[in-house]
Amino acid sequence: MSRRAFITGAAGQDGRFLSRLLVEKGYKVHGFVRRGAAVEPNVTPHIGDLADPAALKHALETSLPDEVYNLGAQSHVAASFADPLHTWRVTAEPILTVLEWAQHAKHAPRIYQASSSEQFGTSPPPQNEKSPFAPQSPYAIAKVAAHMSVSLYRKAYGVFAVGGILFNHTSPIRPASFVTRKITQGAARIAYGLQDKLELGNLDAKRDWGFAGDYVVAMWLMLQQDAPKDFVIASGGTHSVREFAELAFAAVAESTNKPELRDWERYVEVNRSYMRPAEVPVLCGNATAACEQLGWRPKCSFTDLVRLMVEHDLKEAAKELKP
Repeated sequence: MSRRAFITGAAGQDGRFLSRLLVEKGYKVHGFVRRGAAVEPNVTPHIGDLADPAALKHALETSLPDEVYNLGAQSHVAASFADPLHTWRVTAEPILTVLEWAQHAKHAPRIYQASSSEQFGTSPPPQNEKSPFAPQSPYAIAKVAAHMSVSLYRKAYGVFAVGGILFNHTSPIRPASFVTRKITQGAARIAYGLQDKLELGNLDAKRDWGFAGDYVVAMWLMLQQDAPKDFVIASGGTHSVREFAELAFAAVAESTNKPELRDWERYVEVNRSYMRPAEVPVLCGNATAACEQLGWRPKCSFTDLVRLMVEHDLKEAAKELKP
């Protein structure tokens, strides 16, 4: 029989990439999504809200998955400062419902928790599985709580549960509220005269960016191991928002034959309202353990990732020009 997988946040970036991967591997995939959200083809939707534990438990009991991937959350760091209580409810609490269900399930399901590099906060880079957590946002605090819940249920009850501490990963289907997609979309629209300026926050923040399609492979690999273990998943490189913007505008300039766009600072304005109350200056992951023990390595380079996103957003901007 086909294995069954259950994904919370199945309509999000990671949920969509993971759904495609699991369907290709022959899984029967179930997705937990809010009403009105679309899932990938061949995914069975279960409508509910992460803030409703009864709905989540009912979906788990209905689908009886062999593997659960808890990807759903309020995942925008800046938004977590505006509504920390909601962030806690949908980021820290749902994994407890999943773990409680798994603890009492007769078929020993395996659980993946989407942990985050934001948990490291101001911990010195490069960060690995032994680096201390120093969260700097309500989002990161909620992710630390979820991660520690996984550790507790693994040790106390023997649940096969793991936390994948994924560093920043993005793609052409990342919402434009996230800085990487905001940059590539904005640069493309500026090239086509659809907007004049791009407003950004802290240009000096440094992150370890990778391609989401590569990172979901690591999620799956973590649940195929003989014993549960947490892993850092990262590219090992770090780049500033400033570097990302410079590379994106250069790629747009090359693709559209508009060399003036290489002078990207003419089009970018810093808006202090986008600054976080507490900033994380540098995140850079050391994924040596994942490379050695999972056999995982990222395939898409930083430069290729930016180009991939730029080419997608240039096509989208061109569509806007059509009557």
